[in-house]
Amino acid sequence: MGRLFGTDGVRGVANADLTAELALGLSVAAAHVLGEAGTFEGHRPTAVVGRDPRASGEFLEAAVVAGLASAGVDVLRVGVLPTPAVAYLTGALGADLGVMLSASHNAMPDNGIKFFARGGHKLADELEDRIESVYEEHRTGAPWDRPTGAGVGRVSDYDEGFDKYVAHLIGVLPNRLDGLKIVLDEAHGAAARVSPEAFARAGAEIVTIGAEPDGLNINDGCGSTHLDLLKQAVVEHGADLGIAHDGDADRCLAVDASGAEVDGDQILAVLALAMREAGSLRGDTVVGTVMSNLGFKLAMEAEGIRVVQTGVGDRYVLEAMKEHGFALGGEQSGHVIILDHATTGDGTLTGLMLAARVAATGRPLAELAGVMQRLPQVLVNVRDVDRTKVATSGELAAAVVDAERELGTTGRVLLRPSGTEPVVRVMVEAADLEQARAVAGRLADVVKSALG
Repeated sequence: MGRLFGTDGVRGVANADLTAELALGLSVAAAHVLGEAGTFEGHRPTAVVGRDPRASGEFLEAAVVAGLASAGVDVLRVGVLPTPAVAYLTGALGADLGVMLSASHNAMPDNGIKFFARGGHKLADELEDRIESVYEEHRTGAPWDRPTGAGVGRVSDYDEGFDKYVAHLIGVLPNRLDGLKIVLDEAHGAAARVSPEAFARAGAEIVTIGAEPDGLNINDGCGSTHLDLLKQAVVEHGADLGIAHDGDADRCLAVDASGAEVDGDQILAVLALAMREAGSLRGDTVVGTVMSNLGFKLAMEAEGIRVVQTGVGDRYVLEAMKEHGFALGGEQSGHVIILDHATTGDGTLTGLMLAARVAATGRPLAELAGVMQRLPQVLVNVRDVDRTKVATSGELAAAVVDAERELGTTGRVLLRPSGTEPVVRVMVEAADLEQARAVAGRLADVVKSALG
């Protein structure tokens, strides 16, 4: 069996890859593993379980709840809420673990399971591996140690979760949003109720789109992966800005008053300056990834802010932040982590903080985002090559040196072998788009000849 856990939990086509049996078994295994780690010693364990609106989430939630309760865990069902809400409630309620059912920005047929440890933190790879090992051991025949009688878990609905999470969001805002008109695209996802409520309570005049989930329309032509509707709505309504989330609302992308996209790098830049001004940007440092636009790094350096880069993935950003005590980090895709107020990327919190900066400064979002200029970025996927030889090919290394010499200080090259398929990703940034395309094309040809 290949590793079940990917970079963000277990994910696949619901009822094909991700079945009720798998969801139940993994939940029982998670309870056993966390219990063995000492989490459950001396008290009856509790779990917070939430989901996004996908139709498959209904039966998968039932399976997860059954698995946890059968292992002696009391379950608090919070219903349809964003991933960061489940993480927050896991910590705020002192629960021993949290479970979120979502496939984030993926299309509706997919679903996924994410586990959170005590405090609302994502599990380390080691714990995920142990859960998977215990699951596989019992799947192949070893019986579970099952409680009976009063030892089984009890299940209840925690309806207060919605208000508790919204109150948390409003409570950490530095200022109100009165006077702002904001369009919110909820991707027909988990934030369809939460985000409009939070922005309205903060004082903004709101227009919502993509806020009518029916279980089948999540991420369908809307949300952070499809910004055209939001751009159109912002211009049509004369709004100050627009905010877009993905299906589980751990991402946030924005649109300025003209309908121009403001990506995760630009949002990070705006928030970094705001937090430094407030004295909360610890170490005057922000954490990004190797895919962050070079324009972001150059802009931050010009402002005296250091950029630490990690591998691609918000979990690696979070690991670096926790290890070194940094307060802000994120990805170009809109995963932004404000560690003083959230244990994971939180799209609603990010959008609120971005809007709060607009309100506090009285400056339009386009002007604030203009602190950085995105350099043209070209990505070419070279398929059917031996990705394992990227680091050892002398021909490829020489080509990269030549490309970097040509680009100088206003460009860069990044070659990344895919972790799942025979693909090498060639990314080139340059001050000029045509130069970026030309360099990327030449490097792609070298990759084909050297690694094909």
